[in-house]
Amino acid sequence: MAENKLKPLLVVEDNPGLQKQLKWAFEGYKVYLASDRETAMEQLAKSAAPVVTLDLGLPPDPANASEGLEALSSILQKAPHTKVIVVTGNDDRANALQAVSLGAYDFYQKPVDPDVLGLIVDRAYSLYELEEENRRLVENAASSPLDGIVGASSQIQAACRMVEKVGPSESTTLILGASGTGKELFARSLHRLSARKDKPFVAVNCAAIPENLLESELFGYEKGAFTGAVKQTQGKIEFANGGTFFLDEVGDMPMQLQAKMLRFLQERVIERLGGRKPIEVDVRIVCATHQNLGKLIEEQLFREDLYYRISEIVLEIPPLREREGDKVLLAQTFLNRLSEENGRSFRGFTDDALAQIESHDWPGNVRELENKIKRAVVLADGNQITAEDLGFNSDNEPLSLNLRKAREEAERRVIQQALSVYNNISHAADAIGVSRPSLYNLMKKLGIADSSRKNAKNG
Repeated sequence: MAENKLKPLLVVEDNPGLQKQLKWAFEGYKVYLASDRETAMEQLAKSAAPVVTLDLGLPPDPANASEGLEALSSILQKAPHTKVIVVTGNDDRANALQAVSLGAYDFYQKPVDPDVLGLIVDRAYSLYELEEENRRLVENAASSPLDGIVGASSQIQAACRMVEKVGPSESTTLILGASGTGKELFARSLHRLSARKDKPFVAVNCAAIPENLLESELFGYEKGAFTGAVKQTQGKIEFANGGTFFLDEVGDMPMQLQAKMLRFLQERVIERLGGRKPIEVDVRIVCATHQNLGKLIEEQLFREDLYYRISEIVLEIPPLREREGDKVLLAQTFLNRLSEENGRSFRGFTDDALAQIESHDWPGNVRELENKIKRAVVLADGNQITAEDLGFNSDNEPLSLNLRKAREEAERRVIQQALSVYNNISHAADAIGVSRPSLYNLMKKLGIADSSRKNAKNG
């Protein structure tokens, strides 16, 4: 393998014989060696190694762990995202656990088996690269028009590509998606990609404003138009002049107000309440709703002609449960941001927390996930977020992230279903697509009783 393609790994070990053994034990890595804390910090600066193996028994006090623990603190202070694997004696479990509590990624007890230690190093490096990719995605999002939209799934990437195409146009756009999917984020991205990006972006939520106030909020009013109207007041549409007007939850707009909105969309003029003078307004319209507008039209709760006016382009935002791989990515993004905002520091999520994040259906979508992370950042006691911190209880059955267990569970379900349908080993084997001996072997491995034999004996 070419030298420049080798991954840097720092090995901190004071035993020359073990140094020599480890230097050539890690295939695919360029190994940097250090025998004390000072040299370790110099090599870390030189190599920028994302993974470090650290012997806790370092000079000048190799019989104790004090110098090794100091080295651990120095490494994490200099490079907080580094994955440090502490190596200890086989009777030094207490110091190993203390090191993990201080931020070490994992520990390994001597005598050293290079193959096993290599697997731990590979796993640490993979985790580091995943977290680094998450950080890059967050940084890229913060400097792009799609600010705040985080996701690597094909579903969300397709929505982003559509935003990039539609954004520079003047098309009236309807954004469809369940509550909490981030419809306003997409609306703001459309605005930032348009020629109107330096002009106002004004949002009104039709569901959040009482029906009797919504008209004046949208169109404004003249002095004396109604009791309490003591001065002329511009509406939100007028405030958005030159920019983008975002009408959120348009499906909740009262029927009588829809006619006035339709006239505005057709003529691009408004009249304030109590006014007689038409006012021209140059805005781009973006609407959003979580409702089924087709059903509302059938129920005569939404005007069909208004629907066609606001839906020149329709952009659908997928729910979080359909965004493959985005749950953990979003969770890590929220954890990074909210930890910084609250002055806290965490080493990611425990395995049980990740399993719950992946398996939960998230009916409240991205908003629900963000709220769970907010709760955890405030309440967590440890240096990792647990399932309990997220508000999941023991009754929640997490998705198994162990491939072997998941495969066995799937095999067990299929075999049990085939046996219940056919009640005959030969027929069940044919249905599954395996031989009869293979089916017997699978049943033995999975602990499935042969009920067909029992039934035959009873008969």
